[in-house]
Amino acid sequence: MADNQAIIIKKVKKGGHGSHGGAWKLAYADFVTAMMAFFLLMWLLGSTTKEQRKGIADYFKDPWQPAASISGGESTGDRSNIIKGGGQDVTATEGQVKLTNEGKKEIIADTAEKDNQQVLDQDKQNLESLKQKLDEMIKTDELLHQFESQLKIDITREGLRIQIIDQEKRPMFAAGSARMESYAAQILDQLAPTINALPNRLSISGHTDAKPLGNSLGYTNWELSTDRANAARKELVRGGLKQEKMMRVVGLADSVPMMQSDPFDPINRRISIVILNKKTEEDLLSGSQINVTGDDVKNAGEGKGGSWLAPKVPGMIAAPPPPASAPSNP
Repeated sequence: MADNQAIIIKKVKKGGHGSHGGAWKLAYADFVTAMMAFFLLMWLLGSTTKEQRKGIADYFKDPWQPAASISGGESTGDRSNIIKGGGQDVTATEGQVKLTNEGKKEIIADTAEKDNQQVLDQDKQNLESLKQKLDEMIKTDELLHQFESQLKIDITREGLRIQIIDQEKRPMFAAGSARMESYAAQILDQLAPTINALPNRLSISGHTDAKPLGNSLGYTNWELSTDRANAARKELVRGGLKQEKMMRVVGLADSVPMMQSDPFDPINRRISIVILNKKTEEDLLSGSQINVTGDDVKNAGEGKGGSWLAPKVPGMIAAPPPPASAPSNP
């Protein structure tokens, strides 16, 4: 019996200590996170200014006013960095976003002003380019070249001015009337398509010499100069100019002579066509009164003529200004 008894083997399993489990991984992760935060803090301290660090500190104190703290009426925070748009001074133009409606209006107005200046500069270039083209036409065109001495083109404050001037033996109109000579009509017909190429609108003024008409019906040079300006308008339209481009037609009689020393000189009889620049056109459209003789007086030969103001209605054929006394010459 004793020899057949089973042998029992007892194994004792020792348990692990709790400190040797997976808890060390959490501790190590916390340590690495803390080190990363430490090195990030050191980097911020080394790469920012004192004012920037103050701004960061202010953010954690009061997130609604992070960019500046007011002490004694002066800002100690930085407005140019970290958090834009903060701070108590919301009207500051540097480093902060201007939140007022006035600020938006200022930005819009500044942009509009720049755009408007670009339009004016482009308009000036267009008029100068047209002047060069017309000068070239006068030299090369067989018809216009014959009348080169009677065509004067220059840039004025109102725009590009084309003057067609009478000569003693080659007048544009029949004596004392608004009936245009055939060659004068041909000149306008040649100019019309080239003028029409630009979108600019036009002003036409008529001028006479001081020779009295001797008309007992009261038809003076005021009426004659206006009728001649209007005849030039009709001929330009007949030659291809768009009707809607006409803004102003006036008669100035002999009030602005080109030859001041001799008011009876035929050179004083002329038609002045001005291709208006955008500034003058805007003034007319807004109802501003424009001195229609300002450009005629400038560069008008030897002397200075009188002047009067055009009516406020664009495109209206102007009547003469009321003189102090009835004019003795037409």
